[in-house]
Amino acid sequence: MADDSARPARVRFAPSPTGSLHIGGLRTALFNWLFARHYNGSFILRIEDTDQKRFDPNALQTLMEALRWAGLQWDEGPEVGGNYGPYVQSERLNIYQEWAQWLVDHDKAYYAYETSEELAKAREEAEAKNLPRGYNRAHRDLTAAERAAFEREGRPRVVRLKMPLDGVTQIPDLIHGEVSFDNSTQQDTVLLKADGFPTYHLAHVVDDYLMQISHVLRAVEWMPSLPVHWHLWQAFGWEPPIYAHLPVMLNPNGKGKISKRHPPVDSDGNVIPVMVHDYMQGGYIPEGVVNFLANTGWSYGDDIEVFDIQDAIARFDGTRIMASNSAFPVDKLKWLNAEHIRRLPVDDLAERLRHILEAAGLKVDSAILLKITPLVQTRIKTLTDVVGLAGFFFREEFIPAPPEKLPQKRMDVASTRTALQQSINALMNLDDFSLGATHPVIEKLTQPLGLSNSQLFGVLRTAVTGQQVSPPLFETMEVIGKVETLRRLELALHNLNTAERVLSQS
Repeated sequence: MADDSARPARVRFAPSPTGSLHIGGLRTALFNWLFARHYNGSFILRIEDTDQKRFDPNALQTLMEALRWAGLQWDEGPEVGGNYGPYVQSERLNIYQEWAQWLVDHDKAYYAYETSEELAKAREEAEAKNLPRGYNRAHRDLTAAERAAFEREGRPRVVRLKMPLDGVTQIPDLIHGEVSFDNSTQQDTVLLKADGFPTYHLAHVVDDYLMQISHVLRAVEWMPSLPVHWHLWQAFGWEPPIYAHLPVMLNPNGKGKISKRHPPVDSDGNVIPVMVHDYMQGGYIPEGVVNFLANTGWSYGDDIEVFDIQDAIARFDGTRIMASNSAFPVDKLKWLNAEHIRRLPVDDLAERLRHILEAAGLKVDSAILLKITPLVQTRIKTLTDVVGLAGFFFREEFIPAPPEKLPQKRMDVASTRTALQQSINALMNLDDFSLGATHPVIEKLTQPLGLSNSQLFGVLRTAVTGQQVSPPLFETMEVIGKVETLRRLELALHNLNTAERVLSQS
């Protein structure tokens, strides 16, 4: 992609701070970041906050947190600086106003003075006459006298771009090839609003030029606006960047863009996050999410689906970006997240699990955490899974399972009582309480007890952990220790006997 331009690779991610970052926005940022890193270029973060009605003052920090969480550090932008700032559009209003005036002075744009009521009436009349919708260009060719009259009235004015009225505009796109637009269907778009703020169309073109952006990688949703932007570049006489319109991520069923209003669900009916902060708080790790997003609309090649960010940088020349929109491969999300959890060093994973456990109100013992991390690493798909799977290690008080949960399939109270008592007797005599010592001792009990491994181990797991799903039994017993393991087994036996007596008396 970069070979098509002699300019250094400079790309930008330019979100509007109107709320939390959408997962699709993070994918756009990722593709730009990978492109910049592949070509040893620059990744610029630019904040497009000119939509004052939707502006959220808290969104900027939230947005930057999400990018940093994903590892997408910018080379220029807010909190970093650079030679082309400021990087927040509301701090650049005078620049846009000057260039808008330049366009008017050079007959590339014009002032329009219609009130909102007049525009609404014109739309109604056009609909009644079955005319094309949109601005009717009523003020495109005002005389000097007419303009002066409107100015004397004190009417607010906007600046509109003079688009060509006929012919076809052909524009190269690195993903979609050459795309064509019928000029007769285009509108004279507003470039500068009456309040002095630019629209996206003017601001991003001026900024892309002044910041020397070489490539614009953005969502295909912006494709209908491309002819406006292209003619704006031509009006200024500037060399345009190379455009590449990225495919949109669709719902898993392939219908409609994923949105917060209609979030995707996995094959089990579980809602999948749409906003990046939901991933951050939901136990997903950036390595898994980044791998997942890279796989959505781009192909690593060689039928490889699991890779790290450095591998992606090496291959991301943009040639494998797909032109067609792609369904959100929701069922691969947790799988990829789990794959990257398994790749983490134990101490790294332990520290990430610590935050999750503490957020759940548990008091974490560092030594125990390091012991259990390898036990859960191959069993969790998200970090938050650790709370349900192994949170019992960190509770101040052990919560025993209800007695009725102790018997396993095809077991009754009598066989469960015997299994507990025989296990207590066998374990009590051990000096070594490691996996290598406890496992064979318990396994030897299965035949005389007439039980399978799954039955006996299930009774002990429920008694020792208070739950039916846990990390491996014997490793868990080793971490808990002999004294506490025996105490829990005896408690389970006591509760079972008590429950039996209560039931027999009722």
